[in-house]
Amino acid sequence: MAVASVDPQSVAAGPLTVQWRRVAAFIGLTFGLAWTYNLYMALTVGYGANPALGLMLQGMMLIPAWSVLVLQVFVFADSPLHFRSKFTGLSAFAWFFLAYGLMFFALGIASAQAASPTFLATAGGVSQILTVIGLIFVIVLQFVSPAKERYSLGWAFGPFKWYVLFALLLVVMYSLMTALNYWLGLGEAVDAKAVVVKLAQQAGQSTSAVDQMSSPGFLAFTGFQTAIITPLLALVITFGEEYGWRGFLQGELIKMGKVKGIALVGLIWGVWHAPVIVMGHNYPGYPVAGVFLMIGYCVLLAFILGYAVLKSGSVFLAAYLHGVNNQTLSFLAMLVYKPYDPVFSLGAGLYGLVLMAIVVGLLLLDKDAWK
Repeated sequence: MAVASVDPQSVAAGPLTVQWRRVAAFIGLTFGLAWTYNLYMALTVGYGANPALGLMLQGMMLIPAWSVLVLQVFVFADSPLHFRSKFTGLSAFAWFFLAYGLMFFALGIASAQAASPTFLATAGGVSQILTVIGLIFVIVLQFVSPAKERYSLGWAFGPFKWYVLFALLLVVMYSLMTALNYWLGLGEAVDAKAVVVKLAQQAGQSTSAVDQMSSPGFLAFTGFQTAIITPLLALVITFGEEYGWRGFLQGELIKMGKVKGIALVGLIWGVWHAPVIVMGHNYPGYPVAGVFLMIGYCVLLAFILGYAVLKSGSVFLAAYLHGVNNQTLSFLAMLVYKPYDPVFSLGAGLYGLVLMAIVVGLLLLDKDAWK
């Protein structure tokens, strides 16, 4: 949704120097909660086929925004979301998200201990319902809250064109990486239809709809649904990371200078992922090298997502692109062409970082955005 009446660059951003105490409070709370949650995850579900793992990883994504909102609602007295400030639709969403996060964490923790498939299915269903309610809430805010108030927090959707352009950038970038993986012989082709049928059978679900589709048609349908539609439905979950990293932390650290500040955001973001990387996420078999690769990947991706926020003034754009990024990368690697090695390949691997660095270099040529 485009809101042409407000220029995001004209909205006041507060003090012009980094408020380091607030930054430290955010980092301390976000890392403390996430790494404690990761420890519980490691001691219960580990990293493997446990169905509770997905729910817990989604819960982890909520922690950065949840931490910021705790501070803005209860600690930062000058925040428009502070409980003593005027109650608005934005305040209502802040309270909703705090409750949403608590319920999500509770479902994840309970699922890690549950042995009943019925409970796991119920927990997953409840989390999906809450997420859809949150998405509806966000959409309603675009109509009932003043544009200037939404832009001041980064909670306006911003111009639609940026969603199309940046989503296209990510899809093309990862498609090119997949083509290069194929050309260089760094992996093997995947029969996507066979993979999905096998997963459906294991879950006891019908495969009749899949059986009726041709393999190319199935791949195109699944790719569009995975890379474009799913990120929209999961917008509230990815907002959980993006309001923390691109909303609050980037807003503070770019006062050092945009390039330097966004690089530091990416570094912090990458280190935050360290426990799940050690457990096997993204780079299985590379617990140490994977952490360093993840830091490099997060720094580069921080420039792409950060640039999108600079151009649009919208954290929700970054949230959508976060979903597009994750879903496109996973779809291509799992259902199109699977790399043999997560490190020595394109995508999130070492060679992929080189291509991402070229993309970031091109974005840095937009001097006006980086002043």
